[in-house]
Amino acid sequence: MKVALGIDIGGSGIKGALVDTKRGEMVTDRYRVPTPRPAVPDAVIAVIERIKDHFNYEGPIGVGFPGIVIDGVIYSAVNIHPDWYKFKAQKKISKATGCEVVVGNDADLAGYAEMRFGAGRKRKGGTMIFTLGTGIGSSMFVNKVCVPNLEMGHLYLPGHEMDAENYTSDRVRKEENLSWKEWAERLNEYFRHIEFLFSPQLIIVGGGVIKHHEKYLKYIQTNAKIVPAKLLNEAGIIGAAAAAANGGDCSL
Repeated sequence: MKVALGIDIGGSGIKGALVDTKRGEMVTDRYRVPTPRPAVPDAVIAVIERIKDHFNYEGPIGVGFPGIVIDGVIYSAVNIHPDWYKFKAQKKISKATGCEVVVGNDADLAGYAEMRFGAGRKRKGGTMIFTLGTGIGSSMFVNKVCVPNLEMGHLYLPGHEMDAENYTSDRVRKEENLSWKEWAERLNEYFRHIEFLFSPQLIIVGGGVIKHHEKYLKYIQTNAKIVPAKLLNEAGIIGAAAAAANGGDCSL
C-alpha cells in the first residue's frame, strides 16, 4: 500500500485525508478545516500544515487548488483571494511543510481520480468530467492524457449574456428553485454545446448533486455517453494524493 496525503482547497472548507494511491481509496476519515477569511496564502498554508500535523504525516502531499495552476504557480483565484495570483504555491507549501508537494487545478485532479479509479477507468478516446456545484469544474482527458486548466464553467452559450456556471450550476438550480427537469434542460443545452466544440466520447458528471442523478441525467440527450461519477466528493482528495505519489504526472 502506497499512502499519500491529498488536500482539496475549497471556497468554504479545506479537506484532507490519507489515501491508498494504488487502490484509489481513502484510508482515513476526511479532516476538514473552514477556509480562512480572508483566504490569503499564508493563512491557507497554515491550514495545510495543520492537516499534515493532524495525520502526523511525512511524505508527498497533493493539493487541489480552485484556479489555473501552471508548474505549481497560481494564475487565477477568483473564488479564493487575489493575493494568490502568480503565487509560487508548490514551492511555498513545500517549504512550509518540509514535504514534497504537487499543486494542481482541483478539477484536473478530481478528473484524474475518476479516470484512474472511477467512471472513466480503462476508457480511451476523449472523456470530459464536469463537477456541478457552486460553479462548474471541468477537465478533459484525450487518450489518457490530461488537457490541463480548462475553464468550461466560464464558457458562454450561444444566445446568453452569462457564462455557463451562472446558468447551469447546482447553485443556480437552488437559487431559481428549478425543477429537476427544468435544470436538466439547461444542462442539456450546455452539454450539447460542449459536444459541438470538443466531440467527447464520454461525459462524466460529478459533484454533490450527483447522488440525485436519476432525477435529471435521464433528460439529457447527448451523442456521447453520459454517466454519474463514482468517487463523488472524495475525487479531489484521491486525485491530489495519487498525483503526488506519481510525482505530479496526471497521465494514465
